[in-house]
Order: sequence, then C-alpha cells, then structure tokens
Amino acid sequence: MRSEVNQIALLGTSADPPTYGHQALLEGLSRLFPKVITWASDNPIKNHGASLAQRHVFLKTLVNDLAIPQIEIKQELSSPWTIKTLEKARFYWPQEDLILVVGSDLIKQIPGWFQARNLLRKVRIGIAPREGWPIKKKELIGLEKMGGQIDLLPLKIPATSSSKIRKTPNISQIPKSILPLILKEKLYGLSINNL
Repeated sequence: MRSEVNQIALLGTSADPPTYGHQALLEGLSRLFPKVITWASDNPIKNHGASLAQRHVFLKTLVNDLAIPQIEIKQELSSPWTIKTLEKARFYWPQEDLILVVGSDLIKQIPGWFQARNLLRKVRIGIAPREGWPIKKKELIGLEKMGGQIDLLPLKIPATSSSKIRKTPNISQIPKSILPLILKEKLYGLSINNL
C-alpha cells in the first residue's frame, strides 16, 4: 500500500485498556499514512471495564507519549456506530481519502455492524493483521461482495488483548505511560497494593 498525501487512517478503539498492541498499531500506521486519527469508542457488543472518559484519557496519554506528529486524537468522532463516525469524519475531511482501520480479529463482525453494507460502500477498510487472528479469504470475499474495498496493511501486530487483561490482569501488556493512571483508579483488578 502506498502512502498518498490526502490519505487519513481512521482508528477507533475501545482502548479498554490500551496495550502494547495499540501502541504498535499506531506506530505502524504512522509509517504507512501521512495522518492517523484515533479515538476511544464504546463498542455496543462489549462490556467495558472503564468509562469512555477514562479510556479517552488513557488513549490520549498514549498518543502524547508516542509524540508522533502525524497521529492525532479526535474524540468527537466517537460513536457506538461506525457509520456515524464516518459521517463525522467526512464533515472534517470532505476531500481526503479515508481508510477505516480494523484489526483482523474484527473481520467477521463487520457484516453485523449497523448499516454495514452502506458503510462498506463509503470507505475503504484497512485490515491490520493481529497475531493469533489469521485472515480468512472467505471472510474478505464476503466483505467484497457487500461492496467493500479491502486493503491488507503490511503490519504485524502482537497478540496482546485488552479483553484478556480485563479477565486476567497483566501489567506487562500495558504501556508504562498509562499504567499509573490505571493503578490510581484501581481498574482492571490492578492497584499498587496487589502488584
């Protein structure tokens, strides 16, 4: 995939909590795209371990710590419905080529998203391969039959998982810039007392 001046990668994430996988994905996208926009989102099919406001702070802290100029956080894009997020993004960047980035773990969920067919006709989907979640050709074909234009991104994202951290706390998967915030709030079963 070649980087073009007017391309913007859009990455919504639950950030519940952000992991080294999120960090690797943001860093990788910044090498592929001239601009990367991210935000914390509420996924309607997930039970979140922290509030949206807390997760926004975690993600903002990670972005600030990375200090990569082309990565921006734009929380106002957040919506439980990706089609609504895309409408907001089109308002901010009407002329740019928007690429919605998802991890390979989400491919099979996309057909069940609210207005999925409409969404797939309006934006390219960039798929970031995650270790442990192989990309299945039949799932890609299914998205293409729904009108999707798919780009497989040349990235390798480690098999870290926010959901695993929520079930079994593991501080080794949480970026150091975020860990003090999580410990202070005693989220995800972690506190200074039980380290």
